[in-house]
Amino acid sequence: MTYRLAVNWIYPNALLTEPLFRLKRGFCVGKTKRGKGTKLMAVADRFGLPLGVHTCSASPHEVKLARETVCERFTDERPEKMIGDKAYDSDPLDAELAKLDIELIAPHKANRKKAQTQDGRKLRRYKRRRKIERLFAWLGNFRRIVVRYEYHSDNYLGFVHLACIVILLRNYF
Repeated sequence: MTYRLAVNWIYPNALLTEPLFRLKRGFCVGKTKRGKGTKLMAVADRFGLPLGVHTCSASPHEVKLARETVCERFTDERPEKMIGDKAYDSDPLDAELAKLDIELIAPHKANRKKAQTQDGRKLRRYKRRRKIERLFAWLGNFRRIVVRYEYHSDNYLGFVHLACIVILLRNYF
């Protein structure tokens, strides 16, 4: 960590070392290809409205966070189907969500070694994935969500919940 030296000019005999800038740090901040960040995972209904959000470090893969995201929802009822991109093509995740009575719809990766588990009929629903992308576009309208100013992850998650409430209110009223 690099610090610049700041001199206290009020008391010239006292030399204080204070950082003039700080690196991004805090809870739930992990390394990415472009620096450090926080991963925001969400569950949306068929209209693109938020049902649950989860924040974590940017380091772990989405497959490892899918169960936690489904469990942290605003409503009591579980979703029947979960639509994900090619990164969600994982047999252990499919089995884990099947235990929760959730059907995983995700296209297969190009380098898949095992036999295919999805046919083309289920993948027709994949085109509805744009609704979750629309939710993230709505969340992107809130600057406090895009740029994480909060040190504590609970505070950041609180602002994400507040943004979800605003999105729900805009669509219902």
